[in-house]
Amino acid sequence: MTMSEPAEVTVAVPPEGASAPLPPPGDPIIEVRGLWSAFPVPGGGQVVVHKDLDLTVYRGEVLTLVGGSGTGKTVLLRQMLGLNTPYKGSVEVLGHPVSELARDGAAARVGMLFQQGALFSAFSVLDNIAFPLREAGTLPDALVREAALLKLQMVGLKATDAYKMPSELSGGMIKRVALARALIMDPPLLMLDEPTAGLDPDSSDAFVTLLRALHQELGLTVVMVTHDLDTLFELSTRVAVLADQHVIIAAPVTSVLAFDHPFIHHFFLGERGQRAMELLRQRRAPAPPAAVPAPKGD
Repeated sequence: MTMSEPAEVTVAVPPEGASAPLPPPGDPIIEVRGLWSAFPVPGGGQVVVHKDLDLTVYRGEVLTLVGGSGTGKTVLLRQMLGLNTPYKGSVEVLGHPVSELARDGAAARVGMLFQQGALFSAFSVLDNIAFPLREAGTLPDALVREAALLKLQMVGLKATDAYKMPSELSGGMIKRVALARALIMDPPLLMLDEPTAGLDPDSSDAFVTLLRALHQELGLTVVMVTHDLDTLFELSTRVAVLADQHVIIAAPVTSVLAFDHPFIHHFFLGERGQRAMELLRQRRAPAPPAAVPAPKGD
């Protein structure tokens, strides 16, 4: 392929937006086929990040994207959101080209949690959460505020936090507010970019516990980029490894660990990976039975 060739464009009927039915659990919800990603470099020419990349995301799973620096994990996430246009290939979300995602309300079906939260500094917590629903203009403001308060409590914050400003929030609270905003439209699909980045260990553990509970309770499909092995092991149902400009394997963690590739050896089987797996084993080990006191003599 010559990198000066025009991009291939997939044309289809726009989706019906939020009214379109979801596929059954376990069916494809995102399909990436033959994806090429290329970016110009200073002095002319282009750098190819992805080449003939294929990936399927199934409804109800938590799929984690991992890879070394420069493998295009966040680029792929942005292409699934329709924020970046692939040089070649196709990305379909809910059976329709991702280029149609912003039409007919379909964007309401995907929530996004950005790495730093991306809260509006001039908006209160409540107004940050309510923003997507308010912009949609489909509900009276009283119902928008009520929905925002419900999402605030869903992510473990108090009603009294609603009128705080982002500058008054801890890192963990910022993540929770951003998550509430991502869920305000009740999307079936949630994208997470480094969800625990910048959090202390206790806040990170609490946020992972929240994400796991919401995934189960809401039936979410989650696509996540993370470098944090503790988060990966705790949440992932499958892991997609990006290397050599494509996805080399997308499988449960146990299958990924058995795959022979230098990146996998370094990332998962090095000292850091071994430490994370040991911690996970300790957390999941059954608690020892409670000691039964010996009967007292007469």
